[in-house]
Amino acid sequence: MTSKEEGSFAGEHDDLEPRRLEHPRLEQDDLDQDALRVISRLTRNGYEAYLVGGCVRDLLLGRKPKDFDVATAAHPRQVKRLFANGRIIGRRFRLVHVAYGSHIIETATFRRAPIAREADEDLLIVEDNEYGTAREDAQRRDFTINALFYDALNHRVIDYVGGLDDLEAAVLRTIGDPRVRMAEDPVRILRAVKFATRLGFRIDDQTWSAMCELSPDLARSAKPRVLEEILRLLRSGTSLGAFRMLRACGALRVILPQIDEYLGARNEPDPAAHDRADSFWRLLEALDSEVHAGHAPTPAVSIAVLCLRLIERDSAAKGREAGDLGESAADLLEPFALTMRLSRRDGGRAQRIIVQQRRFSQVASKRFSPLLFIRAEEFPEALHLFKLRSMAWGQGWDVYDAWVSRVEKAHQASPEELDAARRTTKKRRRRRRGGSTADRPEPVDASDGGPE
Repeated sequence: MTSKEEGSFAGEHDDLEPRRLEHPRLEQDDLDQDALRVISRLTRNGYEAYLVGGCVRDLLLGRKPKDFDVATAAHPRQVKRLFANGRIIGRRFRLVHVAYGSHIIETATFRRAPIAREADEDLLIVEDNEYGTAREDAQRRDFTINALFYDALNHRVIDYVGGLDDLEAAVLRTIGDPRVRMAEDPVRILRAVKFATRLGFRIDDQTWSAMCELSPDLARSAKPRVLEEILRLLRSGTSLGAFRMLRACGALRVILPQIDEYLGARNEPDPAAHDRADSFWRLLEALDSEVHAGHAPTPAVSIAVLCLRLIERDSAAKGREAGDLGESAADLLEPFALTMRLSRRDGGRAQRIIVQQRRFSQVASKRFSPLLFIRAEEFPEALHLFKLRSMAWGQGWDVYDAWVSRVEKAHQASPEELDAARRTTKKRRRRRRGGSTADRPEPVDASDGGPE
């Protein structure tokens, strides 16, 4: 048996045989049949092919994998020739999507680490298309527990990097020098937080030290990748622990500086500052409870949860009317969306559902129709955010329940009832000749009774 000390890391003792775990206790029913079809065809045509990465890790931990990825010795064009239902994608990292209906099996060629650079050169990886062997592919991955192969035809796990030992010990460890691996791709800091909190693993001391030291390098990472990891953390069911860990290693002040500032110093003695931070943590705790109950947030709800308390504080500091969060939401979310490359759709929806929170305590009037509010496209997300707020603050449940009871009735409303509601809430729009924009009434939105 190859131990971690005998050669787990890239470039060390490459001549040693990998550890093989024969006939592991995997739930065969949990194996994806389409992924097995891909592996079978590749193997029949002379190409080495395995299940790899997170699916193998999760199967060994008794968890049901979300995705099944295949790694193979076949190059992308060779894979494409074998699968008429395959499509080559990617530029930085070329691979093949093999489609069975709407189900995609991601099939990647074994790769090796890029050619070593001079010591004073930047370690950041910008290309990743150097093909290699299964051993080299395992050694170029981020963490030992993510570098395991499963040979589905021979029913065995293949471990080149000590991942089985770390799975058994519940330890998250980089493959090779942690400082080098984090410098190559600082987003690995966010991935380490994700895996450690989701799996309940302890982060290896050297890996944690490298995370803390190199967290400033996250400023150089591609913003869409950083945003993707943030959204994954918010949907993980462990966002509370994840964001506390991001704060502890210094990553939060780099990727979300306004939130880090809002939370204040970690050992802040001021009770008001402590209460302010606690209100943010309670929202994440509510979000985690919803995820565990099977109600994963949309990107718009996730962003709204992240920014809500900051927007409320800004609105109060500027003396704006209680509940009127529109200007503060725009002031914070529009630059955030631009900086983080958030889609205009998700950014706009997050902004609108925050502004719509005041509707839940508003009575019907000539300017507001509860029926049309419920029928508005964003109502489910606005209601989900209101529910999260009620969970976090421990109040507002009677209001939430009342709106839930209205929903079914509103969706059974006839076209005549909808038309009547629109006529009742229709606003007159006047333009004064030579008048400024401030002289004109605000445009109508769906929640105000305008067109759906």
